[in-house]
Amino acid sequence: MKEIRDMNILAIESSCDETAAAVVHNGREVCSNIISSQIELHKLYGGVVPEIASRKHIEKINQVIEEALREAQVTLDDIDAVAVTYGPGLVGALLVGVAEAKAIAYARHLPLIGVHHIEGHISANYIEHPDLEPPFLCLVVSGGHTHLVCVRDYGKYEILGRTRDDAAGEAYDKVARAIGLGYPGGPKIDRLAKEGDPDAISFPRAHIADAPFDFSFSGLKSAVLNYINGCQMKGETFRPADVAASFQKAVVDVLVEHSMRAAEEYGMGRFAIAGGVASNSALRESMKKACEERDLKFYHPSPIFCTDNAAMIGAAGYYEYLAGTRHGWDLNAVPNLKLGER
Repeated sequence: MKEIRDMNILAIESSCDETAAAVVHNGREVCSNIISSQIELHKLYGGVVPEIASRKHIEKINQVIEEALREAQVTLDDIDAVAVTYGPGLVGALLVGVAEAKAIAYARHLPLIGVHHIEGHISANYIEHPDLEPPFLCLVVSGGHTHLVCVRDYGKYEILGRTRDDAAGEAYDKVARAIGLGYPGGPKIDRLAKEGDPDAISFPRAHIADAPFDFSFSGLKSAVLNYINGCQMKGETFRPADVAASFQKAVVDVLVEHSMRAAEEYGMGRFAIAGGVASNSALRESMKKACEERDLKFYHPSPIFCTDNAAMIGAAGYYEYLAGTRHGWDLNAVPNLKLGER
């Protein structure tokens, strides 16, 4: 095997509705990053259908791996380890990636590294920011997760806050459906909100007294739905753009407020965002402004590394490898895997 400081990792991601493979060199250099998205298919149902997602992963996974190797101009002979998302996520979807990774690692006598999906999102920041090293704070916001994490070291995390109910991205999807935008809701609300007045409607911002860094978006989602239903029952019209802008401002205000409070309390000089909602323009602008006001260095991945992708799994897998993480052939999908578990 090559020196561990000079290695190629084949990474696989299939936790939800993207089938992805990548070749990552030394944890931060992306040689290829192939993503096969199922968004157009799941649009028909207004959200991800787990069984359909699993079937599509089976159809696509060999193709994306072959394309990732071809684009990186390598073969499996040049691969030093295989990294794969094994949780959290949809169990059927995860199983496809895990089975594929185990088969390749077994056949080629390669180390197998199971990676936590949220750790992958956090590690996406390493790809484009060579100066970023732990410790730092990271806000992970996506369709399934809203976590405020203290990254103590590579692979060592302390969760400071998490959502008590809906994730931020989940709330986006439900509100988008209510105002007739369809799936996926996040990008559509972000675009529509630019045409609206963020102060037109006063929606609630939830604060949890005994857990100042935790989030709750269920009440906000319900408030938006009640506002829309109230208008319809009274025969009143409403501007979808104003609803989108006011809803988005309520989400962003809470995310920024909690994050900045944590950065101050923990004395962190670096702050990062990650996950699908991290590509939201309002969140990026507000977080950047808040960090500048507090003299914090602000990091965020490019949009392609915010959504589910395998490059981030390769980055996380590299540092797990250096830490000695190896998984056996009994590695299984863990749909409710907690960050920090092995």
